[in-house]
Parts: sequence; C-alpha cells; structure tokens
Amino acid sequence: MKRILSPSILAADFKVLGEQIRTCQENGAEYLHFDVMDGMFVPSISFGLPVLESLKGATNLTLDVHLMIVEPIRYVEEFARAGADILTVHYEACKDLQATLDAIHACGVKAGIVINPATDVEVLRPYLHQAEMFLLMSVEPGFGGQAFIPHSFDKIRTLREMLNVQGVETDIEVDGGICHANVKAVLDAGANVIVSGSTIFHGDIAKNVTGYLELFREA
Repeated sequence: MKRILSPSILAADFKVLGEQIRTCQENGAEYLHFDVMDGMFVPSISFGLPVLESLKGATNLTLDVHLMIVEPIRYVEEFARAGADILTVHYEACKDLQATLDAIHACGVKAGIVINPATDVEVLRPYLHQAEMFLLMSVEPGFGGQAFIPHSFDKIRTLREMLNVQGVETDIEVDGGICHANVKAVLDAGANVIVSGSTIFHGDIAKNVTGYLELFREA
C-alpha cells in the first residue's frame, strides 16, 4: 500500500504557517492533518472553519480533517464546504456513527473513523466497508507531544488483519507519538498513513519530512 505522510499543523508555527506548509509539500508530504478540538470531547480548543478555508486556497495537499468534537454530524456540511478532502470522526463522539458516515459521503468527501487508545478495534468491525480510512490514536487525543502507547502496535496489526480477511486495503492512519525512531515499526504493523507534528515542525522541516520518506522506503 502507498505510504503517506500527514504533517499535523497542531505543532506548526502559525506566524509562518503558509511557508511551513509549502516546505512540507515541496519535500514530499501528501496530506495535511488538521485537528479540530471543541473543548468538550477533548479538553483543548484548537482551530476551525476559517483556518481550513484559508488552507484550501493555499495548498494542493490533501486536507485530512480530524474532528475531535461532540456529535460531528452537526458540522459535516460546513467542513466539507470549507475544503476538507477527508473527514474523520470519533466512534466515541457519535450517537449514530452510520448516519454521520452517510452525511460525510453525501457531501462527496471521504470518511474516516477514529478510535481512542482505550477503545477495542472490534467496534470497527461493522464499519469495515463504510470508511475510506481508519485512524488509530496512539496517544490520548487533545494534546501534542505525548509518548506513543505501546499496545497500539497490537491494535494496528489486529485491524489490518480484519481488513485483509474482508479483502479490502483501506488506509490505516496512526496519530500520536510517532517519530523517526519508531515509524518503521508502525508501518511494519500495518499502518500506511502517518501523522506527525512535533517531529516535523520542530527543527528543520525539510530534513524532517525527507527523513520520514526515506524511512518509508526502507520499511
């Protein structure tokens, strides 16, 4: 499967956000991870529709929008109009996950399902054919800079096997605590879309992005 890097702008310097995004794109990143936090589903508050609208006109990267909000179905149409290419919603935040996925698809946008570290991957089994991507959180959602939770490897392997049995090659994205030192192990477990924030945006962005892509080729 194609391996894709999705830099998380949660760790970017917003004074020079456009420049940093261009550096990511010019050095081979294909997605841009956009974390929306509402202060309710997670304690933090991040950014929303106006920032996404600005980014859509400033980059050709796929906008990978992760909604960490209560009942995301309320905002699906707005985020789709603002430019989201992929809308990923939390299993834990939706009263009716199927209706939320249907609403996303009705907007012509790809749908993803996220689960938190404590949630068993078995909850995804009824939806294996309903989403274009599954996102496994490998840290507690809401804060950057956390360490990778080791049991995430088992969850990645289990989910990839579930998908293989169904004969589908749906993307598995992993978010949280990934760095150059552990990314090959995450890929070997079965993930193919990697979210990274601090390891990309803190330091030499071009070098950090190309370093990931070299490890992608070696894995």
